[in-house]
Amino acid sequence: MSYQAAAALQSAIYARLSGFAGMSGVSIVDAMPPGTAPGTFVLIGPEQVVDQSDKSGGGAEHRFEIAVISDASGFLIAKQVAGRVSEALVGGALTLTTGRLVSIQFLRATARRLEAGDTRRIDMTFRARIEL
Repeated sequence: MSYQAAAALQSAIYARLSGFAGMSGVSIVDAMPPGTAPGTFVLIGPEQVVDQSDKSGGGAEHRFEIAVISDASGFLIAKQVAGRVSEALVGGALTLTTGRLVSIQFLRATARRLEAGDTRRIDMTFRARIEL
């Protein structure tokens, strides 16, 4: 088992989301912006990695979270952006600098209100299988 492809996967996710036409004007970050960040943004979040090596070689399964956070009224904007994130990741090829992406799948999402209901957050979990 190896964690060596984790940075490559995050870089590929960032590149894919940043270059995806449907994400124009949406910030892609891997840390919460300081203070109150107005608008809608995408947060590349935590991940869990488990060994998927077999007799043919090394491999790992990465379960990672992507959050859409929005101060727009209602859930519509956040859900639209979350849909585009899912489309960009599941529908597109990611090229890694370390390892080879075998597959990427959407697993689940949770939508909720934060604070006094002024902010919406959708947490999506994806699974990526990487051969090393």
